[in-house]
Amino acid sequence: MRVASLLIVLGFPVLDLYATVRFARWTGVPTYAWLGLAAIAGLYLLRNERIAFRASTVAAMHGGQPRLRGLLDSGRKVLAGMLFLLPGILSDVMALVLLALPLNVGRDIAPHAAAAGNSGGSRQAIDGDFRRLD
Repeated sequence: MRVASLLIVLGFPVLDLYATVRFARWTGVPTYAWLGLAAIAGLYLLRNERIAFRASTVAAMHGGQPRLRGLLDSGRKVLAGMLFLLPGILSDVMALVLLALPLNVGRDIAPHAAAAGNSGGSRQAIDGDFRRLD
């Protein structure tokens, strides 16, 4: 089992580089240009996600955003950035597919209170008077 997993881990980059060289010959784009642009895209994506992750974590801690959705979205972008850093066209295609997944569409993941009274999803303040009774 260890040998099979080692062959898979070491064989994927070799197969990826072979596919990249074949694709570069077919399209006429230099291989180093393809690898360089993918690495720059990966670094840019990782840098921007590092900055955005701080802001989304602070917003989630203050209750402004659901925690799970932000964590899934951030993990997806970090994984895509790492795939861009791997040399080869197959890993770049996997990164593009991962970025194209519509994870932030649909229902909210965060639970809502049933007795909140508003079904629209927007938070509204309830005004009232406070009086202390002794």
